[in-house]
Amino acid sequence: MLIAARIARILVGIVFIFSGLIKLNDPVGTQIKFEEYFEVFAQDVPFLHDFFMALVPFTLIMSVLFCAAEVILGVALLASYKPKITVWLLFFLITFFTFLTFYSAYFDRVTDCGCFGDAIKLKPWTSFTKDVVLTVLILFIIGHRNRLRSRKTGWLVGITVALTLALGVYAVQFLPPIDMLPYAVGKSIPAEMKSSEPLRYKYVMEKEGKTTEFETYPTDQSYKFKEMVLINEKAKPKITDYRIWNDEGDFTQQTFEGNKLFIIVKNTKDIDAGSLPAIRALVEGLQGTNIAPYILTSTSDEEINAFRKEYQLENVPYYKGDATVLKTIMRSNPGTWLMSNGVVRGKWHYNSTPDATEVVNLVKSK
Repeated sequence: MLIAARIARILVGIVFIFSGLIKLNDPVGTQIKFEEYFEVFAQDVPFLHDFFMALVPFTLIMSVLFCAAEVILGVALLASYKPKITVWLLFFLITFFTFLTFYSAYFDRVTDCGCFGDAIKLKPWTSFTKDVVLTVLILFIIGHRNRLRSRKTGWLVGITVALTLALGVYAVQFLPPIDMLPYAVGKSIPAEMKSSEPLRYKYVMEKEGKTTEFETYPTDQSYKFKEMVLINEKAKPKITDYRIWNDEGDFTQQTFEGNKLFIIVKNTKDIDAGSLPAIRALVEGLQGTNIAPYILTSTSDEEINAFRKEYQLENVPYYKGDATVLKTIMRSNPGTWLMSNGVVRGKWHYNSTPDATEVVNLVKSK
């Protein structure tokens, strides 16, 4: 049993480290999920509405701390640093995550929003099952906790704390070190919007209480249709909701033509105003080049026009995009996103806004 406990300890430690690093690479993605959960809880539990909504402003801090905790506790478990305390902390953490994944799966709320791109592709029930397995393993370790020896590895845990928090802060202050989203640099947006191969479906039909699956829709009208299931799900387009428009109509196709620099303004309420002079200087520096600047926003016409006037960007035309899409494209508010013939050439947090020369050279080099 001691060997089994050691194997469980190694498995749990590795899973928590991997999961934490994936999320810590992009803590804003976890922030978005936390915001969704709290907004849903506020709706579903009316008498705690104010409590959950009061947590929303703190979701980014919570995201960094929770993601870092996964890595730190995973390392502590593998390094046998105060294992009795560590394993109980892991139990409380996995209980919290298990509740969230169960809520998503059972009530069909806060399902996968694509916040982590191709990094984490788990359906709600799969995610819940994973958490249940981890919970069982952690409970097994707890049952054998008295056999776990504490080692003097505090120095390793200390280094892990420093590195994980540094990674989280870096990803927030700039952009994820590894962009796993479909709008990353080098991605062709038109290609990401297409299926990699023709989609194939199977038809689940019922007749006389017996369920049968068909690859083509049966001509026998005595069958009753139950559902249509996609067979080659991996062939689905990575991007299905990218659409840009204004009052004159759809502008999506035009975004794939020529060189365009998009200034993404998700909203004007919590925008970093100190970053606007650098963005305005970039726009002015692009005058006379073959790179056209545009503003992409999900806010109202009245708000974006007031924003353009206040920050002297009235000469930059604006277009609308879905709020979730803009959150996926850009993790900062504002941020800049460069496309050349539909291919992403650059992507910058407002803390690292490039100058016009850098943007022009990126387009020329391709």
